[in-house]
Amino acid sequence: MTENDVAKAYLDLWHLSLDGEPIVTHSSKLFPVRRNGKAAMLKFAVAPEEKLGAALMVWWNGVGAAHVLEHQGDAILLERATGERSLIDMARNGGDDEASRIICRAVEGLHALRGSLLTSLIPLAHRFRSLEEAADREGGAFVRSAAIARALLAEPIDIVTLHGDVHHGNFLDFTGRGWLAIDPKGLVGERGFDYANLFCNPDHSVATTPGRLARQVDVVIDAARLERRRLLQWIVAWAGLSAAWLIEDGLDEHIRPTLQIADIAAAELDSIAV
Repeated sequence: MTENDVAKAYLDLWHLSLDGEPIVTHSSKLFPVRRNGKAAMLKFAVAPEEKLGAALMVWWNGVGAAHVLEHQGDAILLERATGERSLIDMARNGGDDEASRIICRAVEGLHALRGSLLTSLIPLAHRFRSLEEAADREGGAFVRSAAIARALLAEPIDIVTLHGDVHHGNFLDFTGRGWLAIDPKGLVGERGFDYANLFCNPDHSVATTPGRLARQVDVVIDAARLERRRLLQWIVAWAGLSAAWLIEDGLDEHIRPTLQIADIAAAELDSIAV
C-alpha cells in the first residue's frame, strides 16, 4: 500500500476532505484537512521520536498543546492552528520578551502534573549521547558543554514530561484557544531543559544579538520560576548538543553560531561565579 493509499484510507475512516497541499518533513507527512467544515491536520509519523510525540499529544489532552481529535497506529488527527500571528515574527520585530513569556506559559501547561508519567518516554540522558561523542571527537567547547550536561543529568530536579523541542515555530496561534504546542519529542527529565532552546531561537541573528541572552534569561527565570545558574547551565549544554547534531547532519555553516550561544551563556555563568 502506497503513502497515498494510506492517507486515503484515513481520509475515509475519519470522514475528512483535503484542504491544501501535503507538507513533508524529515520525520513526518502532514495533510491539511477539514472535517465537518472545521480545519484539522492529519499527520503520519515517520521517525520514532515523532511516534512517541503523538502518544504524548494524546496524553496532554489539549492542555498547553493542540487537541488530538483521532489517533490510530502512526496516524494522528489534530486541531489545526488557523491564527495569523507568529512568535517567530514577534521575536524578530520588537516582541522578543513577550514571545518568550507566551512560550513559558504554554510550557507550564505541558509540565503540569497529570498523575503517573507515560512509561514510553525517553530519559533525557539518552538525548545527550551525541554531545558526549562530539566531546570525544571534536574537543574544545564540546568538552565544556558535555561536562556541564553530565553534572546536570547526574542530579536532576523537578522531573516532568518534556516537550523536548521548545522553540518559536512549535507554538502556534490557535485563536480562541491561545498559543499551543505541536511536535513534541517524548522525553522525560528536568523541566529546566525545556527552556534552553529558546535562547538559540528564533534564528542565529536574533540569538546572538549583544545583550539578548542575558535579557532573555531575566525574562525566562521570572516567567518560569527557574534558578539563574541552572538555566544558564542548561543553555550551555543544549547549545553544545545542538552543535553536535549539526555536525551529524552536515550543516557546518550553523555550528559556529550555535557554539557562540554556548560561549555567551558560559560567560554569564562565569560572571555569577565572580
